[in-house]
Amino acid sequence: MRTSNTSAHHAHETKARLSQMPNWHTEHEAGLTTGQRAADALRNGMGSWPFIGIFITLMGVWAGVNTIALKDGSWDPYPYILLNLFLSMLAGLQGAILLIAAKRQDSISAAMAKHDFDTNVASKTEIDRLLQLGEQHLQMITELTELVNAFATSAAARA
Repeated sequence: MRTSNTSAHHAHETKARLSQMPNWHTEHEAGLTTGQRAADALRNGMGSWPFIGIFITLMGVWAGVNTIALKDGSWDPYPYILLNLFLSMLAGLQGAILLIAAKRQDSISAAMAKHDFDTNVASKTEIDRLLQLGEQHLQMITELTELVNAFATSAAARA
């Protein structure tokens, strides 16, 4: 019963300690500017299937309205020069937004690599400490074994 209580207490302490550890992702997101958040949102939106579906639908509606519905009074008759202008502007903006997002992703990757390196260095230090402690324990066990053997030998000699 006591062992169960002790292990439950240890698990609770470990969970509490882990929840207090700094979370790199949370800290990073808290430091983002409005522009960086917007670039991420636009990148995520433009790189999705819903965006592609909506985009194709809008192009079809534009062509349909200007070709069929407004035969004589269309605002952008075939070959859709106004649509071409809008698509060119969209491509220019998308390129800039994607470059901003890619630049941000590079900085995120560099920060994550540094965080991983720091974690690895801390882990190596802890592992080295544990190995040293294990060696000390092994040496103590060896010494205790020798003492027990010596005691057993001397007890057998006295008997």
